Amino acid sequence: MPEDLSLDAVSVLLVWTAVAVYALSFIAYAVDLARRSDLALKAKDAAPAAVAAPALVAAGGQTIGQIRAAEAEAELALNARPADRPRLLWARIGTALAWIGFLFHVAATVLRGIAAERVPWSNMYEFAMTGTLLVVMVYLVVLFRYDLRFLGTFITGLTVVLLGGAATSFYVVVVPLADPLKSVWLVIHVFVASLASAFLALAFALSIVQLMQARREVRAIARVGADSATGDDAPAPRAPREGPQFLRTLPSAEALESLAYRFAIIGFIFWTFTLIAGAIWANDAWGRYWGFDTKEVWTFVIWVLYAGYIHARATRGWRGNRSAWLSIVGFSAVLFNFIIVNQFFKGLHAYSGLS
Repeated sequence: MPEDLSLDAVSVLLVWTAVAVYALSFIAYAVDLARRSDLALKAKDAAPAAVAAPALVAAGGQTIGQIRAAEAEAELALNARPADRPRLLWARIGTALAWIGFLFHVAATVLRGIAAERVPWSNMYEFAMTGTLLVVMVYLVVLFRYDLRFLGTFITGLTVVLLGGAATSFYVVVVPLADPLKSVWLVIHVFVASLASAFLALAFALSIVQLMQARREVRAIARVGADSATGDDAPAPRAPREGPQFLRTLPSAEALESLAYRFAIIGFIFWTFTLIAGAIWANDAWGRYWGFDTKEVWTFVIWVLYAGYIHARATRGWRGNRSAWLSIVGFSAVLFNFIIVNQFFKGLHAYSGLS
């Protein structure tokens, strides 16, 4: 086979094809959010004039009760079976493109592994390839249980940035494994770490949307109060803008937080196994379970952050924005561990493949 048609070369071509398809999926999901905004505005304008009720009433006909009813309807859609979900055309196009990109991504990863004659996650390029593959896989699988298509722009956008950036900056030719990596723990430890990162990425995305939704809810209630307090001759007080209108079609901040918490727990369980498996592998390779290597320390720091997040929310009542920020800080540490620690910190885990 000519060198320009080697398995690794075909793998790289498939990676860029996947990136292109993911980018198209990102655009389709972005259009879906824009269409959701239009639908939300039309529904708001078409709301019937409210009658006297114990709830606060807005000048445009929207009451606190109607806001809560819309949130409840969105939460029902979140848990609806795929056949019963709203038939949002651009969301369906985005999901179909995500599946196509995923298939190209799988093919690229498998061919890299065949070319290397080992599992394809021994350096930063391969880990980014496999890690982003699992992020998309977890997202697509979860769609069968929850309608999280509103996260499509985040998931596909993150994948385009990380996978495209890895193919541009981290790519290395296939090389033999370093001696410490010639272990069954390479298969187990790194794969489970990637899977944990995928669930934590989903929790991270939900936490960001949660913060946006919480802010919108506060402003929506403030606007209702401001409108209801306006008399016939009194000038309307300046009410804060609610923010992106597509948020009106999404579940409440409380529902988003609860779902993020579930995914964070799953990711935390896998990360705990990653930490334990890493210690066992370190003992096999270097004769000690723990040596305060930079990578080891950061893996433990991430574990502590998520342990604190889960404990604070479960026992200390840290809910709402504080809970979301803990989730965001935790995943930021995951990205720092992968991008910064692997490149700029020296240690026994210097397997980035970069010179």
